[in-house]
Amino acid sequence: MEVAMWWWSDYGPAPWLHYGPIIMIVLMAGGGLMMYFMMRGHRSKWRGDSALQILKERFARGEIDKAEYEERRRMLDA
Repeated sequence: MEVAMWWWSDYGPAPWLHYGPIIMIVLMAGGGLMMYFMMRGHRSKWRGDSALQILKERFARGEIDKAEYEERRRMLDA
């Protein structure tokens, strides 16, 4: 009889009994957010073209001449 009194009062289940699912949802959401923020650091920060690729495209379009292309390429290779 005493065990039953832990879960039930004269007015029904104890009010804190309903916090269990809420706490589980908060913990699972917190774990999911933690995993998201930990895993997003493993992705590459730069998603654009490399500097050498941009230099080649500018040379192909005629924006820079051969001398400037060679000079900048040497700077990138260094």
